Formats: sequence, C-alpha cells, structure tokens
Amino acid sequence: MASASVPLVALITAGTAGLGATTARLFARSGMRVVVNYSSNSERAESLVAELRSLSPFTPSDTTTTTTTTNFTAIQADLTSKSDISRLVTSTVERMGRLDVVFSNGGWTQIRGLDSLDDNVVEDDWDRCFNMNVKSHLWLMHAAKPYLEQTEGVFITTASLAGVKVSGSSLAYAVTKAAQIHLVKGLALLAAPKIRVNSVSPGLMLTEWGLKFPPEKIAEMTQRTQLKRLATVEDVAEQVLCFVKSKSVTGANAVIDGGMAL
Repeated sequence: MASASVPLVALITAGTAGLGATTARLFARSGMRVVVNYSSNSERAESLVAELRSLSPFTPSDTTTTTTTTNFTAIQADLTSKSDISRLVTSTVERMGRLDVVFSNGGWTQIRGLDSLDDNVVEDDWDRCFNMNVKSHLWLMHAAKPYLEQTEGVFITTASLAGVKVSGSSLAYAVTKAAQIHLVKGLALLAAPKIRVNSVSPGLMLTEWGLKFPPEKIAEMTQRTQLKRLATVEDVAEQVLCFVKSKSVTGANAVIDGGMAL
C-alpha cells in the first residue's frame, strides 16, 4: 500500500451495491481513497460515500495534495457508453489527483437457464452481455491506462465462475465472461510492464441479484461446492485487495467458488 501521506486512489465501477460496495468499504477501511461509479441511483451512491467517510482512518480535514479536496466521492456514468467511461476516468483524476486502482466491476445478464437452446438465442441478450461483460472493461482500461502507468497501478475485473465452467444465468453470460477472462490476459500483455491486470471469478454470491435464483437452486449449488459454502462478497473483496497489494501477479484469474469447479 502507499504511504500514509500518499494513499492509493481507487475507482470502482458499479460500486454502490453488492460486491462493488463491499469492496469500497474494505478499501476505505484499508486507508484508500475511493470513487464509486453508479448508473442512476444517486441517493444510494451518496449514502455509501457518507458511510465510507465514517469507515476511513482519515480525519474529515485530511487532504493529500493541494489539488484534491475529497477522499470519497460518487460519479455517475453509463458503462455501455465509451464516451461516458472516458469522462468517468478523467473526472476521477480531476477530483482525486491520481489513479492507482481500477476495479472494473460492471456486468450484465438475464436469467435464461442452461437447459434450453431456444431460450438462449435472444439476440439482445448477446449484444448487452458482450457490451457490458467485455467491451466496457476494454474501454475502461483504455481510458485509465495513461494514469495507471504513472502510478504503476492495477486493473482488476469481476469475471465469473461461469466463464471458467459453463454455468450461471445464461449461455450468453457464460460465453462473454469467458471472453472477459481472455481479455484480461490480453490486457496484461498490452499493459506490461507498468500495469498489472487481473480478474476475480466468483461463484454464486447471495447479493440482491444472486437471491433471484430459487432457494432450491441456491441449496443445490451450495451442496455442489467442496467446502459446502458459497463465496461471500467479503471473500471476493479480500481477493480484490490481495491483487491490489500483489506486485508480482498479472494475467491471473482467481476462482472463488468454494471448490465448485473442481
């Protein structure tokens, strides 16, 4: 981690709920300055920002340079828009003065199930999955690269167990998550030697979205794990922080699934 006088600055996309919010809390408790991106729910975003301030070791008057006035803030941006993603990054640097960590956490899916080919040929599903699960991460890395090079930072994406083993909510989701994992390896090559690029691949997490699965499906998936427990958002956030700290790891995909894929 950076010294107390120069704390790391992290940008978290889709950062106000679920894994994004949990990671933001962990980063704040770890002495990092955090920008959370949100799509439309400004009230939830501002509530989280207030919570991050309360969790942080910083005092309210702490600033790190003459150009920065805040340690925590929220920025709205549409992750399906390349121009919005570019604005998100430049706004982050304008407000915070630097950028050390990008946690590219955005994604999209529609529950279709994997027992019917007919149910998995909805063209809009494939387009939206590819835009959010692949292209948004590419555009974000491209926009952040000049700033992460300056700080020798790290870019981390949220992939999925579905990208390692066909599973999850739909075929479109599984295929595009597999593409995302491959993208991370390509970006690790293209961003070296200054920037590390890694991904986390959780199994089912019982977030607001994960709870959309029927209880019997959740129980079945739990029993299929070797540890008889599903990964929690806290488990995955800890791995994200590990990638922030690990200076010799790039192009890696950490599967966090209780051993389900074994």
